[in-house]
Parts: sequence; C-alpha cells; structure tokens
Amino acid sequence: MTTVQGNCDPRFAAVRELFQQHFDDGSDVGASFAATLDGELVVDLWGGYADEARTRAWERDTIVNVYSSTKMVTALCALIVADRGLIDFYAPVARYWPEFAQNGKAGIEVRHIMSHSAGLAGWDVPLTVEDQYDWEKMTSLLAAQAPWWEPGTASGYHAATQGFLIGEVVRRTTGKLIGAFLREEVAGPLGADFHIGLPSEHDARVGEMFLPVRMPAPASDSLPGRALNNPPHDARDSATTAWRRAEHPAGNGHGSARSLASIHAVLACGGEAFGQRLLSKKGCDAVFDEQTNGVDLVLSAPLRFGMGFALNSPEFPVGPNPRTCWWGGWGGSFVLIDHDARATVSYVMNRMREGSLVDPRAAALAKAFYAALAT
Repeated sequence: MTTVQGNCDPRFAAVRELFQQHFDDGSDVGASFAATLDGELVVDLWGGYADEARTRAWERDTIVNVYSSTKMVTALCALIVADRGLIDFYAPVARYWPEFAQNGKAGIEVRHIMSHSAGLAGWDVPLTVEDQYDWEKMTSLLAAQAPWWEPGTASGYHAATQGFLIGEVVRRTTGKLIGAFLREEVAGPLGADFHIGLPSEHDARVGEMFLPVRMPAPASDSLPGRALNNPPHDARDSATTAWRRAEHPAGNGHGSARSLASIHAVLACGGEAFGQRLLSKKGCDAVFDEQTNGVDLVLSAPLRFGMGFALNSPEFPVGPNPRTCWWGGWGGSFVLIDHDARATVSYVMNRMREGSLVDPRAAALAKAFYAALAT
C-alpha cells in the first residue's frame, strides 16, 4: 500500500486525496504533483515506487525524464534571453545563426521556431537514437534542409527539432548551451532541481520510465510519421548514460513536479517568484503573442500556440482562465501556468501512457486544484 508523502495546504486536501487514489487504483506506480500560488508552493506531494518492479521507493528527491515538458523550460530560457534584448522574436533566425538561411529559410523568424510553425518538424535524413547526442550534427542538418510547409502558416509539432532550434539560437546569442544557461540563470537562482544534460552525481535519484502499451505509430511516409518516428524513440533509452548526459532541450529534461512548478511560477507571477526576478512583466506577456491557431499538422488536434507555449482555447480548454499556457510530455508529464490565478500545476510520473495530449491523471488533479481554489 502506497502512502502519499509531502506537504499540502489544507484547502487543497481534495488534491491529496485524489493523488492517493491514483496509487490505490493502480493508475500510478510512482509520481509527484506540485502546485504554486502567488509564487509559493502550496502542494508538494510524491509517492509510490521509482521502478516498475516496485523495489525502490519514490523519494522527495526522485527525478525522472519528463520528455516534452522540457520544451517549456527551454522556451522560458529563450524568453529570458529575449527580455534581455539579445533575441528579437520577429527577427530572422539567420540574424543569429547565419547558416540557417540555406534552402529557402532566410525569412523564417525566431517566433516560428518558438511556435512549431517553422516547417522543420523533423529531419529529412534517417537518424539513429545516438545521432541525437551530437549537437553539431543535429543543428547542421536543420540548417541545411528546406521547410516542409510554408513557415508561419500553421503549426506542426516540432517534437524533437524544437529544442535544437531554440537551443542553437540561445547558444549563438549567449555563448551557452541551454543546459548551462538553465543551470546558471534559472534553476540555480530558483533552487529548482531540474536538468538538461544530467550530471552523473544525480543518476541514483532517477526513476525508471516504462510504457506498458505502445500505440500504433503513424505511417512513416506521412508528415506525422516523419516528425515523430525519426529518430526512433523508446522509453528504455532514457535509462542510458548517453541519453542522460546529452543536451536534448526538447526531450531529456530531468526533474520533479516541484521543480517544474517552481520554475514556471516565474511566468505565473509576472517574472518573479521565490525572491528571484528573472523576467519583466512584458517579457512574461510575450507568451500570449498568438502565432498559430488551428489544427496542428502533426498532432491533428486544434491547438493555439503563443511564444513557446500552447495557449488555452475554447477548442482545447485546459483550465478556467483565459491567460493560461501549458504543455506536457510523452507518457503523461504536464505543466499548466495560469497568469490570471498566479498559479502553476505540475505532474510527473514513471508509468507512461499514450493516446492523449493531456494525461487524464494530470487533468483530474488540475481540476481538483481549481475546484479547491474556487472554494
């Protein structure tokens, strides 16, 4: 029997009860859930086991690979760099990365890579899992190829490419890869236990990711297949040393719900949280500069993208307030940032599921949080 651990403001007791229920009914094996309000943690819960065999307890400091929830942290780094005047989202990517202008891409702007609308949802050449660990190869291939559709006309989820695209612009303008920028400029000041490129001293704390059932992959010659199947992905890769050490700003961030909620509290609170100001209010508001609104070419879902984040919409509502942004990761991790309520909600787990953009476990916990908040 799993007993949920951690702290929870009494007004959110129903959230704790639901989180416990997920272990009792077998929905979760190991997970953490956190929420902030006005820049302070009001829910910080964890429980279960860090491995599929249930031999290792999920502890307060357990971290896991959160897959595409990493993209939000990467986007936040870009927002900070832009707020400092080093990046103009409406400038061509080639201003900062001259080689990117090849093959008809001179007009692609930074906002396009921030909103999955650059037409670079995947690579033209077949890749191996190991290729992803070679930063220069991944970015050089993207610089050389042509876009798959007219940039800016629609989003098409840049599942693996977005991190390399944004990351290279950040590197060209700051001299730092995203992992170092995150460590020195974001996670370090906030005391947040989140990493892109995981140092070896943290290996013992990492939970095992496992996917009980695989959904059929899209046809390899379709646009979704080209975007999602190349390079191939397997949850077991996350347990390898090479995966953990790599800079993969779209997919290999490691952290807890606490660290994700804490990092994004900065956005929820106008640029300042936990006594640290990382952004101006104007820099935070840039998130809501809508770039696309329609059916995503890769995910086939009605999505609205701002600058680096998906935005709440009537077609795909994730919360009750309009100024809400969000995203999640393969298997179920999820982060919601509500600027109106000055709140964040985050969920991470190791029992992965497929089949929905917002995992039902995360959605239920977010709904319980809002119900308590309204009360």
